[in-house]
Amino acid sequence: QVQLVESGGGLVQAGGSLRLACAASGRTASSHAMGWFRQAPGKEREFVASSSQTGSITYYADSVKGRFTISRDNAKNTVYLQMNSLKPEATAVYYCTAGGSFLIKTTSLTDNDYWGQGTQVTVSS
Repeated sequence: QVQLVESGGGLVQAGGSLRLACAASGRTASSHAMGWFRQAPGKEREFVASSSQTGSITYYADSVKGRFTISRDNAKNTVYLQMNSLKPEATAVYYCTAGGSFLIKTTSLTDNDYWGQGTQVTVSS
């Protein structure tokens, strides 16, 4: 079992930056690929970023590539999402995820066995 708790969400102005963190417990973060999804008001949940167990392989949605960076500190059982140059369309609830055994990515909904409760990110115009 893995429990995931997101933090770092909040209100930020367009063009600003925010860093989300996801703390894992129950099992070590290094056992799982981890990543982030988001769900904006009135829209479907979508993939944002993913990191393999060691962080050596990362994936990004085209919409955030070059502006968002996923990283992880397995010693702290924590994965981060650094969000720069934020746009209003990034407003969403952001969910931390952990993938199933042996997966190196969490780019699809079904890749993920565990989900955090979500943290709200609001980007003002």
